[in-house]
Order: sequence, then structure tokens, then C-alpha cells
Amino acid sequence: MDFNIRKSTKEDMPAVLHLIKELADYEKMEHEVEITTEDLIREGFGEHSLFDCFIAEKEDGEVVGMALVYFRFSTWKGKTLHLEDLMVKKEYRGKGLGIAIYSEVIQYGASHGVKRIEWIVLDWNKNAIKFYEDTGAELQKQWYTVQMDEEGIKKFVENL
Repeated sequence: MDFNIRKSTKEDMPAVLHLIKELADYEKMEHEVEITTEDLIREGFGEHSLFDCFIAEKEDGEVVGMALVYFRFSTWKGKTLHLEDLMVKKEYRGKGLGIAIYSEVIQYGASHGVKRIEWIVLDWNKNAIKFYEDTGAELQKQWYTVQMDEEGIKKFVENL
């Protein structure tokens, strides 16, 4: 299969949102997606963009995969890169697209001198875990992901 990996443009954001929703559906969390195409355009392409996105497209221009990343700072390591989502449409999995996009992310991090690239994977997603471990990534099982949602933030601030 011929495909191209490149940085996304504003025009790609409807397709990126579709992939985000497909991933959320796969993770049985489709009801959690609140972001819109307009949000992606505003936050990813403004003067102070919050993320970069790489896409995989077929020769005909159809977007069939993506990876969304952003820089973070570790007090222990310095500059790091966070891989928020890596997604390939179901019918295109197993054709080398995932490793191609993943490789682009790793090269991007290396070219920016990051000390670490990190991401989160669900504990039941055995295929993804094996994929990452096969590339030399390590699961940090002693760490928990901690989040405070919008309602929690609101309640916390109200109680200050």
C-alpha cells in the first residue's frame, strides 16, 4: 500500500476528528469526546499552537491514520514529548501504517532533542502494549495516571 506520512494542515482536522472518534469508540469511550473540528484548528494552528499532528494518507488523499503530540517539561528530565493519540483506521491496520506514524513521532522527538517520549495505553489493549514493547518502550506500571475533570476543577476552585 502506498501512503504518505506528513504534518497535518487545518484542512485535515475533520478527518483527524473522525479518527479521534473512531479511537474513542474502540476504547468504549465515544461519549467522552467533546472536541470539535473548530477546537482542533484553533488550538493546533494559532500563534501558540498546543499540538502537532502527523497523518497517514493514501495516494487519493484519504486520511487513514494520525498521531497527535505535544511538548511537556519534566522536572527530572527536561523537554519531553507526549504522544496523545496514535490511530490507524481499522481496515488499514497490519499494513505498516502504525509503525510508520510511530517512527515519524520518534524521529520528531529526536530532532527536537527531547529526553523522553511518553504516552498512555489502556491495560486491556494487549495489541498496543505488545506493539510498544516490541519497539523498546517500557510500561511504567508503578505510576498511576491522575486526572481531575472539568467538574472536579470547578468544585475545587469553588471550595478555595
